[in-house]
Amino acid sequence: MKDLSQGMYDTMTSLQQKIDASGGVLNMLRASPMGHAVFPGIPAEFTNWRDEQRAWHEGVVLFEQSYHMTELHLRGADAKKFVTRFATNNLSDLHPLRAKQMVMVDEAGFMISDAILFCETDDFLRVVGPPTASNWLQYQAEKTDLAVEATRDENMIVPRERRDVFRFQLQGPNALSLVREVAEGPLPDIKFFYVGEFKIAGQTVRALRHGMAGQPGFEIYGPWEAQAAVRARVEEAGAAFGLRKAGAVTYPTAAQESGWMPRPFPAIFRGEDTRGFREWLSAKSFEGNASLGGSLVSDDLTDYLTEPYELGYGRLVHFEHDFYGRDALMKRKADTPRAKVTLEWNNDDVFRVLQQSLRIDGPRTKFLALPIPMYATFQYDAVQVDGRTIGSSQWLSYSSNAGALLSTALIDPAEAQIGREVTLMWGEPGSRRASVEAHEVTGIRAKIAPVPYFEKSIKKD
Repeated sequence: MKDLSQGMYDTMTSLQQKIDASGGVLNMLRASPMGHAVFPGIPAEFTNWRDEQRAWHEGVVLFEQSYHMTELHLRGADAKKFVTRFATNNLSDLHPLRAKQMVMVDEAGFMISDAILFCETDDFLRVVGPPTASNWLQYQAEKTDLAVEATRDENMIVPRERRDVFRFQLQGPNALSLVREVAEGPLPDIKFFYVGEFKIAGQTVRALRHGMAGQPGFEIYGPWEAQAAVRARVEEAGAAFGLRKAGAVTYPTAAQESGWMPRPFPAIFRGEDTRGFREWLSAKSFEGNASLGGSLVSDDLTDYLTEPYELGYGRLVHFEHDFYGRDALMKRKADTPRAKVTLEWNNDDVFRVLQQSLRIDGPRTKFLALPIPMYATFQYDAVQVDGRTIGSSQWLSYSSNAGALLSTALIDPAEAQIGREVTLMWGEPGSRRASVEAHEVTGIRAKIAPVPYFEKSIKKD
């Protein structure tokens, strides 16, 4: 294992060079000090995260998306043909004012990323989501023989004056009523995952109908210069509907109750089929700075990979078209995937860990920050029964609506009985990351609960 200074890392130009200099992918990721993702552009809390969370159950919440998500713009006569090569989805019905959740895998069928694909016109697509999706598609676009051009509308982790569009979501039981109130004229009948166009405060906007926290809602976007007028109108009218704006600490907790896995470990870190991508991607990219943490420690990189079936994306795998990774997914179709479940952590054990993490008279436990205890880009905590590891917990946050810490886990399907008690191992044994304090790993009891934790109502009117 090599011990490299940051100055030496700065001489690395590509992700592959950084991996090689680190002595391998796992060494690189386990040494990275990177913690949980930063959500720029907005305060940590507009009011307080407890009530901001409750808003998507009791009223309506505004999720700000203008600053943290990457957009890749694909333009050209072959734009749709190009994305079809990399999407597991059936995109034959993709047309203007239509959107899709796009799922991408590597040659072995493991997840690279997912993102939302907006069809603005026949020759203009927006890919909106994490940088892992845009990075992969931008690389493929630069070497394709198809008539497509990729341009980047980067997120605002590095601040700048403007982006192409502003974007926010309105979610909750009062979201539809609020949008009807602010829309000028009758609100178009927008089907689930379709896009409608209308005006707010005299400004033309578009809205995608979907849900983020398991509640009905709209993702509204429009020209950057139109946002001040649109926001003012929405906030003015929203007071009567219980509107709260979600801050940067609240936003990432919205996925927990719906069971969406926001950040699967990308398969680009392994395999010769993705080596060209790693040699193209910057060492200072999201992937190059990412960290791997938690109590599940393995020397086998594949133990951290996921595939579409176990993440609930089986319905988005369409074998009637050719796509990257199709043959591998076809072979795996008959396999029994790990079961995706919610873990409801035991409050007494959580309080014990919090108390022991602050002690000065003995060994400490790993601190539990609320509402997001995650302390790595990719967090994997071992889930055990009677000392046997049956799976891993990957995304976790406190839910004011559940009154408990929840995490999304992938476990052996034979062990996935609702209500069963398991033990989550909390901590990072032998951590080499300066951002992780000295501590002892401890067990936290948890109860297996459904995914989603609450019944979804996103398709209801």
